Amino acid sequence: MASVAGESVATSPPEPAELTLRRGARGNPWRRPWVMEGFTWLYIVWSIVPIAIAVLFSFNKGASQATWQGFSTKWYIGKGVTSVLHNPSLHQAVIQTVVLAVLTTVICVPIGVCFAIGIDRWRSRTSNGLNFVMIFSFVVPELLLAVALFLLVTQGLTFIRLGTPAEVAGLVVWNISWPAIIVRARLVSIGRTYEEAAADLGASRLGAIWRVLLPMLMPAVFASAVLVFASTVDDFVIVEQLSSTANTQPMSVLIYSNVHGGLSGPALNALATIMLFLSLVAALIGFLGYRWMTRGERTKGSVEALTPIAGI
Repeated sequence: MASVAGESVATSPPEPAELTLRRGARGNPWRRPWVMEGFTWLYIVWSIVPIAIAVLFSFNKGASQATWQGFSTKWYIGKGVTSVLHNPSLHQAVIQTVVLAVLTTVICVPIGVCFAIGIDRWRSRTSNGLNFVMIFSFVVPELLLAVALFLLVTQGLTFIRLGTPAEVAGLVVWNISWPAIIVRARLVSIGRTYEEAAADLGASRLGAIWRVLLPMLMPAVFASAVLVFASTVDDFVIVEQLSSTANTQPMSVLIYSNVHGGLSGPALNALATIMLFLSLVAALIGFLGYRWMTRGERTKGSVEALTPIAGI
């Protein structure tokens, strides 16, 4: 209440500063980046709509790529050589893709983890050069590396045959930066406190790494494994250069060779949809797995969560 010229006037309490700022933001058109939001939605639509159309026509009942003729799964599991399940080349491409992805992940991730730990523990002038090797695949064009690996396999390391062995070796070289960089970042955030505590309790250097460090690194190891798997599923350049016959061609190479040769149809759309599905499943598993493995760090705090994991 305030008195003005002998009269009592009711006055409302002052508004909170946060509410005032919100009202000001709504009233000021420059506070909200409408243009940036518009470009973001335009990019999302431009990226998703063609993929959605390709996926939709993989379920088309007819062979048309332009006219919808009804829903059907015959291009996936239908009888005859037109479906992915019964066409030998399409079926083999799916198997080859999964084999390459699994083998590359199993080989690449342990090497990358050891590489990251070694670089983090190595303190010398040459370690700076090896730090550059960790980002090798990010600075070297993939086509250049693929051609170089092809020449190395055919002219030098002839005991590595073109096909699955050469493809796996090339994919490991190309993807080793993922686990190395991700695990190295995790090492920097963890520090050496827990290893030193384990050493004070009598653990050997190898025991501290195995029982303390590796459990802490598991979220980063899991995330890097998912990234390597997803990257291998849709890789084209390296596997195209190092494949030998049609039996060693993954889905990406088979789709490109058929479309480039003028052969297209809903069966290839189905094959591309399977490749997309594998990548999305890997990304979803990676997201859920990482969230589950780091749930304690978000709820309890990093120190309290890492202590029971390390067992100290």
